[in-house]
Amino acid sequence: MKICFPVVEANGIDSEVHGHFGSATAFIVVESEGSDVETIHNPDQQHEHGACNPLQKFNNHKIDALVVAGIGGGALNKLNQAGIRVFKAISPSVKENIRLLQSQALPEFTVSQCCPGHGQNMGCQH
Repeated sequence: MKICFPVVEANGIDSEVHGHFGSATAFIVVESEGSDVETIHNPDQQHEHGACNPLQKFNNHKIDALVVAGIGGGALNKLNQAGIRVFKAISPSVKENIRLLQSQALPEFTVSQCCPGHGQNMGCQH
């Protein structure tokens, strides 16, 4: 299974998970069955909330699961429709979230947990 993590800075499995999917500097893709790690740089970090195309961010890489601290409802729905499961990061580190996912300890994101927007009084929790 290929697991994707939006990260603050690309440092392999030692990377820190970014607070929001769409504005991450890069994505780390980890093969859960081995030690393969790929880096995908995010070409669209500066976009309006709700205007990102999540599937284009992966640059044609096949992703099975995404682990992220925060994500908007539109991106979550598009990812789920493409068959990509989205899990809520519990730890700041990619390495620890891999361990948690493998032990089935990460909750799957629901629309009610999504970021409603940024700005004054928008209620974003990340």
